[in-house]
Amino acid sequence: MNGRRQPTLEDVAAVAGVSRATVSRVINSTRNVDPQLAQIVQAAIAETGYVPNQAARTLVTRRTDSVALVVSEGRHREFDPMLRARVFTDPFFGRVVAGSIGVLQPLGINLVLLVADDVESRGRLVGQLRQRHVDGVMLISTYFDDPLPALLTEARLPAVLSRRPSTPLAMSYVDTAQHAGGALAAGQLVARGCRRVATITGPLDVPAARERLAGFRDAMAHHGQADVPAVEGTFGFESGKVAMARLLDEHPDLDGVFVGNDLMANGALVVLADRGLPVPDQMAVVGFDDGSAALTARPPLTTVRQPVEDMAAEMARLLLATIERPDLPARSVIFEPTLVLRESA
Repeated sequence: MNGRRQPTLEDVAAVAGVSRATVSRVINSTRNVDPQLAQIVQAAIAETGYVPNQAARTLVTRRTDSVALVVSEGRHREFDPMLRARVFTDPFFGRVVAGSIGVLQPLGINLVLLVADDVESRGRLVGQLRQRHVDGVMLISTYFDDPLPALLTEARLPAVLSRRPSTPLAMSYVDTAQHAGGALAAGQLVARGCRRVATITGPLDVPAARERLAGFRDAMAHHGQADVPAVEGTFGFESGKVAMARLLDEHPDLDGVFVGNDLMANGALVVLADRGLPVPDQMAVVGFDDGSAALTARPPLTTVRQPVEDMAAEMARLLLATIERPDLPARSVIFEPTLVLRESA
């Protein structure tokens, strides 16, 4: 082809020996195109160097080939710079992105990261979806009172949620059996012979944090330890330090602690080291997540693994199915946690 002219649909059709309409159907992924014919057209596209006009393709398919990964925290009514910082530093979100891209990238679908942490940003997001700037939403929503899941459902926009909805919604979701994860942590501390245990929870307006606490306390009660002290953290490293220090001040005879995520557990380990309490000889520590923070901890953390990458990949698959078939009923996929044994417990 002449390098001074962009190849056209007609050029592709001539090389493939098919009509212009057939080339258009292949490019726009229209159904009922013979697979062998589609291969011939794709080969002709490669030979000619033709690049589809994305704007024109969007007009035909009403698809942008982009989905949004939205981090939403319902308790924020105004702009919160700390949330924006946490999205880019918390290993959990990196694992979500990795799992999502593993499904989307091979299909040529772009992932757009958005943060919706106030009324204005949520309104903009719903408006963008209505105007089809993206095809759908993978929604990372943590707090009970987040209005965004209901807003998306009411607007009949394609979305998948990262947790069980706080109220019944016609929206597919993916979650971990959080209660069972708390019970796994309790079982490990009991197996080590711990008799005076406590827990550092995540924020208790987060459903996952509540369920992990309930599972831990229920299992400890089953093993004869009904009174389990708890201090609430924020899921951040510093809050783990503060909570561990408070527990030790109020309950100096502790010999085991379950921490609601690995970042807080890292903070707890710093305090234990500062106070000369060897782990696990005098204090066993169990975390939750099994991300990079569990491996970099000193000592490496025994933790409850939730398969975040697999969960994110399933969210992507559910969303793509919903985009393709808006009439599909909402589905739920619950992943089972597992205990990963390392040196801390």
